[in-house]
Amino acid sequence: MKDPLATLRGVATLGSRPASEGNGHVPSDGFLIVDVAELGSARVSAWEAVKLARDLHRPHALHLIERVFSRFQEIHGDRSFRDDPAIVGGIAELDGRPVVVVAQQKGASTEENIQRNFGMPHPEGYRKAIRLYRLAERFHLPLVTLIDTPGAYPGPEAEERGQAEAIAKSIETMTRLRTPIVAIVVGEGGSGGALALGVGDVVLALENAIYSVISPEGCAAILWRSASEAERAAKALKLAGPDLLELGIVDALIPEPKGGAQNDHDATAASVKAAIVSQLDRLSKYTVTDLLASRYERFRRIGVVVEPAGEPVAPRRPWWKRILGR
Repeated sequence: MKDPLATLRGVATLGSRPASEGNGHVPSDGFLIVDVAELGSARVSAWEAVKLARDLHRPHALHLIERVFSRFQEIHGDRSFRDDPAIVGGIAELDGRPVVVVAQQKGASTEENIQRNFGMPHPEGYRKAIRLYRLAERFHLPLVTLIDTPGAYPGPEAEERGQAEAIAKSIETMTRLRTPIVAIVVGEGGSGGALALGVGDVVLALENAIYSVISPEGCAAILWRSASEAERAAKALKLAGPDLLELGIVDALIPEPKGGAQNDHDATAASVKAAIVSQLDRLSKYTVTDLLASRYERFRRIGVVVEPAGEPVAPRRPWWKRILGR
């Protein structure tokens, strides 16, 4: 019987970049940005990226779906409670290839944002997503997710219906899904609400997208007791696309038109489509076993810190010995 640990080590990366350079899943193909140095002077600050990612005129999920995919058939409801308009998803075609698409949908106006709950899903939204994940697996269809949310809805009714459990179940389902997954952060990726759609074999982000455990305003309120320190918090959080690429949180960045995606929806959609097609073509060459092992390894590698070699540090004395002077 083949050693599963050997399988994990053997498919630690699916691309040509070494592990020291991010996650190493996406080889340099001349289209995606896989090295921050390629941005040069075009690299924006963290706070500028926050403002661009939240721009109301930025293309949202349905704008991209109608331009990237054809014959999109939306599927509604979680079969338990209701249909959550903050999550959209269904079956579509991508260059003749059937795929399942799941996305978080913000609004382009105040009225639409109220209808979509500002892109903040309830538990039933994540359960609808899980339903679509399993549909993709059952029919052996690739899964594409589009992430754009400030976070899961934090209201009492969401907690009563099991928000934390729904997010955790969504993450667990994606980790074990026996089909290729490409996840793309298209705008704002906030906390676990974004991660529930973000466990992919390849994770990409638009050039000016952001991805963080907490919003800059929330971080500033906790650390400095003032939301006015949001710009300082944004820089500390390293939430901008180039930072994410350097840290290995995303595998590559998708270039945006000059000035940002809000200036040309069609060009942005064309870039997103090219990225999805190229990554699905590449992932289709690998077995399901290799995909699952590599997906596991990809996320286990995030946040690993290697301490420099040196003298071993003596263990600290117990607190009661320090108090008694022993």
